Amino acid sequence: MVLSSVLGFPRIGANREIKKAVEAYWADKINVEALDKAAAETKLANWNAVKAQGVDFIPSGEFSLYDHVLDHSAAFNVIPKRYVGLGLSPLDVYFALGRGRQSAGVDVPASEMKKWFDSNYHFVVPEFSEDTDFRLNYNKALLEYKEAQAAGIKTRPVILGPISFLLLGKAAKGAQAGFKPISLLPKLLVLYKTLLSELKANGVEWVQIDEPILVLDTAENLEAQFTSAYTELAPVAPKILLTTYFSRLDKNINYVAKLPISGLHIDLDRAPDQLDAVLAALKPTSIVLSLGVVSGRNIWKTDFTAAIKQGQKAIDAIGSERVIIATSSSLLHTPVTLASEKKLTAEQKDWFSFATEKAHEVAVIAASLSGSQDAAVAAALEANKVSIAKRRKFEATSDDTVRKRVAAITPDMLDRKSPFAVRKEAQAKHLNLPKFPTTTIGSFPQTKEIRQARAKLGKGELTEQEYEDFIKKEIEHVVAFQERIGLDLLVHGEPERNDMVQYFGEQLNGFVFTQNAWVQSYGSRYVRPPIIVSDVSRPGPITVKWSSYAQSVTKKPMKGMLTGPVTILNWSFPRADVSRELQSKQLALALRDEVIDLEKANIQAIQVDEPAIREGLPLRRADWDAYLKWAVDSFKLATAGVGDTLQTHSHFCYSDFDDIFPSIQRLDADVISIEASKSDMKLLTTFKQYGYSNQIGPGVYDIHSPRVPGEQEIKDRLAAMLAILPDSLLFVNPDCGLKTRGWKETEASLINVVEAARWARKTYA
Repeated sequence: MVLSSVLGFPRIGANREIKKAVEAYWADKINVEALDKAAAETKLANWNAVKAQGVDFIPSGEFSLYDHVLDHSAAFNVIPKRYVGLGLSPLDVYFALGRGRQSAGVDVPASEMKKWFDSNYHFVVPEFSEDTDFRLNYNKALLEYKEAQAAGIKTRPVILGPISFLLLGKAAKGAQAGFKPISLLPKLLVLYKTLLSELKANGVEWVQIDEPILVLDTAENLEAQFTSAYTELAPVAPKILLTTYFSRLDKNINYVAKLPISGLHIDLDRAPDQLDAVLAALKPTSIVLSLGVVSGRNIWKTDFTAAIKQGQKAIDAIGSERVIIATSSSLLHTPVTLASEKKLTAEQKDWFSFATEKAHEVAVIAASLSGSQDAAVAAALEANKVSIAKRRKFEATSDDTVRKRVAAITPDMLDRKSPFAVRKEAQAKHLNLPKFPTTTIGSFPQTKEIRQARAKLGKGELTEQEYEDFIKKEIEHVVAFQERIGLDLLVHGEPERNDMVQYFGEQLNGFVFTQNAWVQSYGSRYVRPPIIVSDVSRPGPITVKWSSYAQSVTKKPMKGMLTGPVTILNWSFPRADVSRELQSKQLALALRDEVIDLEKANIQAIQVDEPAIREGLPLRRADWDAYLKWAVDSFKLATAGVGDTLQTHSHFCYSDFDDIFPSIQRLDADVISIEASKSDMKLLTTFKQYGYSNQIGPGVYDIHSPRVPGEQEIKDRLAAMLAILPDSLLFVNPDCGLKTRGWKETEASLINVVEAARWARKTYA
């Protein structure tokens, strides 16, 4: 019999209950008991939702109030010394690690965040050193297993594997030179043995141990570590399902197949071609194979015929008792349920499958492969066949105008008229910015009043004219504030925008939008990714009206703000029927028209943000060149159609540039801004090493935390930057947009930024 499995479920709640509860706790509106109650209710709802779909392996232990990697750090006592001895409760230490804290005499910054592999989910980076004092503060996997058990639900606990945990972390600032976190593996395994033996003693049959690091090239050198670790863990643990996702095992299957594990999970959504090699390696063993045939990363309905074909191939090779049908990864990356969507057309709704529906899909596929004669299963198979046929018919249509325009792209469309050195001189005369010019990344606080006005417009309680008048006043306020504190290159604040991707998608052809399809990005920050369903084009100007209005109320230069093509693609749910390259270039052409129209409207600088360009990089190095070629070309296509005096900017978040630096140079943006405030400015060393020659604005403070950086703190950061970068290239700015911050902290922080820049002008005159 073929069993079914879900690797993880969204932890946000069907109606974003966890966001509301966590933010209420932060605001001292509820106590810890109320927060625990909200968490317990959401976990129970999740378990029941998966169980109701007929899934055999229901996950537990993967729920989180903020981040599952941070949970792991807290459980294993991987807590940097700066968070210890502050008089905070364990829960408040946990939140301080994630978002910083500045209250009641406590002033501590947030920890570094990084993207979770190639997704838009951010995890809190663990910090290790020789002095890391591993302790099992609590067994989260066991606690949640028992919690589900008390509700009559049998679950399979999920934990992050020891090797991935160490390799996803970094050496702490005080660690000895040459220290590598993986050296701590023997110490860490002692606690993993305790954790796993406790699970086994309490009747846990299977445990899911996630080792996603196995899909990276670097894992080829980790055979010894994986062999020693799992040889030590297997005897004391329940049956181990070693779980990989997001890419392929490649050569690593050769040693993984020899590990003393009971099961292996592979991702056939992102890497279907690995099935044959994995089956060949596992056939001589008794290892059960979990097949990730239902996408954990996208929202398209699964093609049952194709999934069943993959499952049958595995059954034919190793037998039905050794095959599990599963989601490709945790469903963390998908919305909770399609049932919450009331405004999609019947045709559109029939295309999609969210987390709850995906749980049903794995159960149906497994039942079919088990030879089920259940009428409900037969009906589901037939309905799926009809749905997929309708979708394929829709996909066969295309916008010939858009396709022809993409086909007509020529190499000269990717290059600015003059090299950067010439443009820099022209822009210096045109913009007349001072040394160390100050600016922001674009957005200003989205206040309750702004959100209410947008909601009233949607309900018809405000007319278009009333809403426009409101937005104009917000822009006037933001511009006046920037002038008052002395910022040099201004922005309009983006009060009209709901989200940096959704806003653009709503004004482009080819997108569909949801009401409640929220997905966690980090902490309590959730997004509703647009869905690309057909060819993309721009029916008319998107931002010109508001940028032009902002420029009309100031004599200082105004920066137009756009989201780049690669980021719109990566932060949407893309089409699965055509290449990402085609979708990206369609977006780039639409944005190219917008950039040219902004220039015609006398906007003097334009920022085209690409925070997701590194995130979209394939996990296997062999696949990099093709991606980087079309990704960089897309940015250049969007930005290269303007004259020398227009200054182009771009912004990048949490990006490790070392390995793709030539591509960052090839973007040829006049100014780039990057996150640098939480990464010990390691990125800047890379820029110096490679000799980056264009202008750069490393973030001088972390906007993801509510704390206000002191003026001296920013001065110290600028001094450290100027020890690495030429002073002629340095812009001064926060490390990201200010949308999620409050006005009080925003004002205080930016005043300190401006004062620090004035100090730098005097000091480095």
